[in-house]
Amino acid sequence: MSPKKDKRQLVESNARHVMQTAINLIEMIDNSFPPEVAEDLQKRLINSIRTKDPKKFIRGIQRIEDNGHPTRDA
Repeated sequence: MSPKKDKRQLVESNARHVMQTAINLIEMIDNSFPPEVAEDLQKRLINSIRTKDPKKFIRGIQRIEDNGHPTRDA
């Protein structure tokens, strides 16, 4: 196999894993929080990925904890 093909396959494989993990996380968010909170967290997740700044998503989670938003399990 050529190095270009190896790199392409590595990128493709990593992308598949990352996307499946992100989909699982979005489903977990949907099942764990009220709709308005879940929507905010999903936007923060996508924005954090786009801007390469995970702090944006973490701040959203911390804000939920600080404001005492219930999860769907509570």
